[in-house]
Amino acid sequence: MNNGRFPISLHILTLMASYEGEWLSSDLIAGSININPVLVRKEISNLRNHGLIESKEGKNGGATLAKPADKIRLSDVYHAVQQASLLGNSKNRPNPACAVGKQINQHLDKLYQDIEGALLHKLDKMSLADFLRQFG
Repeated sequence: MNNGRFPISLHILTLMASYEGEWLSSDLIAGSININPVLVRKEISNLRNHGLIESKEGKNGGATLAKPADKIRLSDVYHAVQQASLLGNSKNRPNPACAVGKQINQHLDKLYQDIEGALLHKLDKMSLADFLRQFG
């Protein structure tokens, strides 16, 4: 997941949680994140597709949380934006005649699973409401 989608999506959701019940425009959200509103709309669409937010178009449109902030886990956000392994994937085919090469990918896969499991465990313990409280 080595990209900016997780922090952007978490920023969007945290902003919505801080304006609980209000419909926020992509322009307002983009101003907070300091990015183009088109990127915000793409993430809003993705978060809507994962059931984390609701959105509506039009003059009084915008986006808001689809459920209370205490019901959204940070692991939900991670799953919504995850595109690949956290640390990436090996693109080469190691030499099967090499003692290391013939086993490296299975050991890397296990390491990656362990690391991602630890990350998900941590993210699953924190709700969006917990995260928002840090902004006191």
